[in-house]
Amino acid sequence: MAYDKELAAAIKAASLAARLCRKVQKALLQSDVRSKHGRNKSPVTVADYGSQALVSFVLQQEFPGEFSLVAEEDSNDLRKDGGGEIVERITKLVNESLTSDGSYGVSLSSEDILKAIDSGKSEGGSQGRHWVLDPIDGTKGFVKGDQYAVALALLDRGNVVLGVLACPNLPLTSISFAHPHSPNNEVGCLFFAEVGRGTYMQPLDGSSTVKVQVSAVENPEEASFFESYEAAHSMHDLSSLIAQKLGVKAAPIRMDSQVKYGALSRGDGAIYLRFPRNGYREKIWDHAAGSIVVTEAGGVVTDAAGKQLDFSKGKYLDLDTGIIVSNQKLMPLLFDAVRASLAQKSKPQP
Repeated sequence: MAYDKELAAAIKAASLAARLCRKVQKALLQSDVRSKHGRNKSPVTVADYGSQALVSFVLQQEFPGEFSLVAEEDSNDLRKDGGGEIVERITKLVNESLTSDGSYGVSLSSEDILKAIDSGKSEGGSQGRHWVLDPIDGTKGFVKGDQYAVALALLDRGNVVLGVLACPNLPLTSISFAHPHSPNNEVGCLFFAEVGRGTYMQPLDGSSTVKVQVSAVENPEEASFFESYEAAHSMHDLSSLIAQKLGVKAAPIRMDSQVKYGALSRGDGAIYLRFPRNGYREKIWDHAAGSIVVTEAGGVVTDAAGKQLDFSKGKYLDLDTGIIVSNQKLMPLLFDAVRASLAQKSKPQP
């Protein structure tokens, strides 16, 4: 089954959201940063809410029938006392984005915006179609002026059938492993993939498109690997042990967000390791778009037991220990190194 219309809508929505996010990041004010309620107190900005509202609105305009969106944000904090000013700013940003695009002759009210944000409360699952969105994946990177992504995917009966990663700060050319954040490319890039049709990259303005492939590196000594900055998302000591057993000589490249999936899909690196701390539950919006972008570029994405990621169980991924990503040649060697490292780490210390 082809998903041409869905992919076109996803690219449009993610591109508009990325432009909104870029605008906010350039003029990031301290007042734009709020704290989510909950234990992690992770920062959330007007851009997270604006991105989600914008993507939700565009998709509902393009597909006005049955609509299901699994997304990270909701309007609970915004509806509390003191939230009016930030809601007004989000509303202005979204309307400016829609006006600049020219596709939709509408002006959304603040209540429209809140409803659009709250349309992302679906639980997903194995039946029907569900859009999956992380409006800003890598909010901490966004706040710092570093890497982040707008990550949008479509599930059809529990399977990821398309994915879009809009990466406003990722250079169009291969990143330098000595200086992964410098210089930031002014254009930014967008990756998109549809099941059975490969992975492509284009500038955010869509001016040109190229097909991408994962690295063809076969020798682990020549490989380089990505991992998360976040300590909760990546046990760096375990990743280091795996790299040592594998024979990787390069230092790890630590980047925020699913930008890592995009960079790996075009061969910037050959391996991505993600081993969260105990108690951390992976959400589907953190991996749905990135996983298909890599697999359609010829890569492999599994958990630490070698099983494919299962996006059909709702908002969370039930994983064995972590996520490993590489090309088909390196994957067997990587899996052996992961298994040996996990066994070593599990042994009681003398």
